[in-house]
Amino acid sequence: MLLAKSGIEVDIFERQDRVGGRTSSIEEDGFTFDVGPTFFMYPRILEEIFDACGYNLHREVELKRLDPQYQIRFESGGQINATPDLGRMAEEVGRISPRDAGQLGRFFEDNRRKFRAFAPILQTPFNGLRDVADPQLLKTVPLMRPWRSLDQDLHSHFEDPRIRLAFSFQSKYLGMSPFKCPSLFSILSFLEYEFGVFHPMGGCNALTKAMARIAQDLGVRIHLGEPVEEILMEGRRAVGVRTPSGAHRADALVVNADFAHAMKRLVPNHLRRRWTDAKIAKKKFSCSTFMLYLGVDGQYDLPHHTIHIAKDYERNLDEIENRHVLSENPSFYVQNACVTDPGLAPEGMSTLYALFPVSHQHGNIDWAAEGPRFREMAIRQLEKIGITDLERRIRFEKVLTPSTWESEQHIHLGATFNLAHTFGQMLHLRPRNRFEDLDSVYLVGGGTHPGSGLPVIFESARISSRLLLEDLGVIPDWYPEPRSEHAAASELSTTPAPIEVL
Repeated sequence: MLLAKSGIEVDIFERQDRVGGRTSSIEEDGFTFDVGPTFFMYPRILEEIFDACGYNLHREVELKRLDPQYQIRFESGGQINATPDLGRMAEEVGRISPRDAGQLGRFFEDNRRKFRAFAPILQTPFNGLRDVADPQLLKTVPLMRPWRSLDQDLHSHFEDPRIRLAFSFQSKYLGMSPFKCPSLFSILSFLEYEFGVFHPMGGCNALTKAMARIAQDLGVRIHLGEPVEEILMEGRRAVGVRTPSGAHRADALVVNADFAHAMKRLVPNHLRRRWTDAKIAKKKFSCSTFMLYLGVDGQYDLPHHTIHIAKDYERNLDEIENRHVLSENPSFYVQNACVTDPGLAPEGMSTLYALFPVSHQHGNIDWAAEGPRFREMAIRQLEKIGITDLERRIRFEKVLTPSTWESEQHIHLGATFNLAHTFGQMLHLRPRNRFEDLDSVYLVGGGTHPGSGLPVIFESARISSRLLLEDLGVIPDWYPEPRSEHAAASELSTTPAPIEVL
């Protein structure tokens, strides 16, 4: 959208028969499921992108703000109907921990300051150590408290471990444990309460469908069912791609595929210096997920989103991240979207989307053998939140395991949230938006800066678009920042016409 709006000729080559990747949909027998993300929060970034292209997000996609945003059920006792109404939220917290209810205001104000300080950093590319040494970034260190984990940071606000989990389970958006996740990411729960949790009518894939429609209106050519088989190289410069229909040359290449999978499959190892196969193998990757997409007869009395926190949550996380074994009593998440959006299922029926965090692909787990057993256990776990008599009511079912995330969705190790967001894999230490190993290649998605989660993935696209346009000497009218010296030099020295981007 942004490149086409700036006058660039753009072709998209998509392996699947529909747009969206992990934010595409499963549409079978009258049921519609999001494949991946089901929460949409902080719509401001996408609002700005649509506005930059001459469109209004809210006219293109109907967004319903949820209240309660979700329900959290603790197997150890108690539940919270998470609401953006802070008075009611204090009452919810107070029923579990009266002392902690009085700390909500301090928590939100602390994270409001943190977000204000860090938001510009999330909008900035990190091309090397010099960018990390920027005085503006260094000023944020006392607010970010990098010496603390997310749970440790929340300990300064909340005494009850259940309340800390209510404001830290969001680290699952990064595929990480709150006991290891950097304290910076307390802003994730803050964003939910400050700006809302939304359901796009039709599912989150309604967003990517709308974006594809607008991109085509702006002149983008979308080639579905057209997998990239090879990146065409001249030395270290990418000059196009090869697909089943032939070679397609271009001035620049944007890679939106899963980073590690794409590098290992499409770029010869000897052309990569920083991200060789050996170095990728040493990196930390996020957890994966065991998924149940169920079309069922009737509807269950559940909120739109339910998070079930198992009694021994910390043990669950250790089994996933360190021991790489399957839990016997896992935590899980269920979306019951038809309470908000009945059009996702045939009349008299509904959809259930159940997600169980599990280890990414590891030699300890043979999913061909364990998959059926884990499914039976998952069905039993769902009974804990009132989803009973399920087997008899299932009319459609699809299962995804880490193995099928890797084989069907082309995700390295089935790690659905990409590279883990440790301090050793953030900012300039992630694969960079202007990819450092190859010329004329730019990265977008959860595998680059700023990281995983739909809002920051959209921000990665905006960052990479700016860098690509700078390098091609194009000044977009949506550019929100002062021009850099690099951009000025590029504008003087480069006059491509026409410019083609894949």
